[in-house]
Amino acid sequence: MGIDGSPPRGLKWRSHPLFIVFTVGMGAFVDLFLYGLIVPVLPFLLKDRINIPDSQIQSTISNLLAVYAAASCAASPIAGILADTFSSSRKLPFLLGLFLLLLSTILFALGRSVAVLAIARFAQGASGGVVWTIGIAIVIETVGQENLGKTMGTIFSFISVAGLFSPIVGGVLYAKSGYKGVFGVGIGLVGIDFILRVLMVEKKIAQRYASPQLQTSDSQPTGNQEDTTEQTPLLANSSITFDRYRLPKPGNRFTRTLPILMLFRHTGLLTAIWIGFMQALLLGSFDATVPLVASKQFGFDSLKAGLLFLPLGGADFLLGPVFGWCVDRYGTKPASVLGFTWLVIALVLLRLPTEPSIVSTLDTGHLIALYVCLLAISGVGLAIINSPSIVEAGNVVEKYYRANEDLFDQAPYAQLYGINSMVWSGGLTVGPLLAGALREKIGYGNMNAVLASICAFTAILAALFIGRKEEDIDSGSVVEN
Repeated sequence: MGIDGSPPRGLKWRSHPLFIVFTVGMGAFVDLFLYGLIVPVLPFLLKDRINIPDSQIQSTISNLLAVYAAASCAASPIAGILADTFSSSRKLPFLLGLFLLLLSTILFALGRSVAVLAIARFAQGASGGVVWTIGIAIVIETVGQENLGKTMGTIFSFISVAGLFSPIVGGVLYAKSGYKGVFGVGIGLVGIDFILRVLMVEKKIAQRYASPQLQTSDSQPTGNQEDTTEQTPLLANSSITFDRYRLPKPGNRFTRTLPILMLFRHTGLLTAIWIGFMQALLLGSFDATVPLVASKQFGFDSLKAGLLFLPLGGADFLLGPVFGWCVDRYGTKPASVLGFTWLVIALVLLRLPTEPSIVSTLDTGHLIALYVCLLAISGVGLAIINSPSIVEAGNVVEKYYRANEDLFDQAPYAQLYGINSMVWSGGLTVGPLLAGALREKIGYGNMNAVLASICAFTAILAALFIGRKEEDIDSGSVVEN
């Protein structure tokens, strides 16, 4: 805020939707980049600096991963509750998440015991939970529910670069400049992220400085506490209420404090959360198994194994915004059903490069080319399912909010995406464990067959329960979308 309540300098561009979305995307990018940057360094850090025996390095890394997931699961719903409770501005908790990330990076750089590294991993996981929860809430307040699909598709595509290249960059930096280079880059990225978050002005804060004439022409009174912008769904300006979404009065203290819990009786919302879990589970499964297949089947070293993620993530990067737009245009049901059906086919075909009959027929070069093509096909499926979970969950929560404004001080988006982030972290944890166990017991091909069957089940759930168009109104008639 400027002096005497005057608008801050650069208010127009600092509150522009593109800048806000870029800032949130950059926050998620930095969070994921620093996570991946440290991955190739951890084994050396544990062995050289802390003197962990070789036999204990794998278990220690797994335990640190579990600490990260637990912290993210715990921090996500807490961040959502705090963000919705203190909703005048989400900037402070957004900056708090960055402070936790900086603390984590410093502890990793200086830590000389497993306990310190565990604290660092905990802070990093908590930061991820805060960034995703608060960030998505800021995005939806900025672009509106009807533009969320293409926006989140673009953000997911942007951060996929972090997941793809951060381990490679971490390995190169460690080889060329040691720990100083790795953590120097990390702190530098945190600094850039900090500047962006400080400069960002939330849309609802910027509207406080709008002139009365602009407020009159650009907004319409809605009778609720949310700001109305050109991106606000038309539903907010109508008298439509949805009988099927009316909730009974909370029957206990817990649901009175967190009425969002009553929303999880809705099968569409539960299915949307499950889709998000499956998305993370599949990503974790690829992370855990692709390097092992590359090493055992093709004799690849760590660098070549990392390059196999390029076709997988490259398809996601290029097509994520396109399929996000399709979700906004055609709804969540077609994208979800198509995406998981596509993944059923892709996962079934992924067994081919390890099938004895195929291995005996093709030379190594052709097997590698086949595997790369199948990974790219799988990447297309992952791009299709990027947005439906978040968009569908937001749609359902918005309808419940419109029908029960007496129960909610405001639309509980931050709480919702806190729960979504918690479930996502759970999927990233379960994915590697499930895929690793299945691969050891029944082989890589059969492991993918099991994952394909789960995707088929998810496609059926999506076809049955999400993307419904009809809504009840006061008169009991049906409103067409």
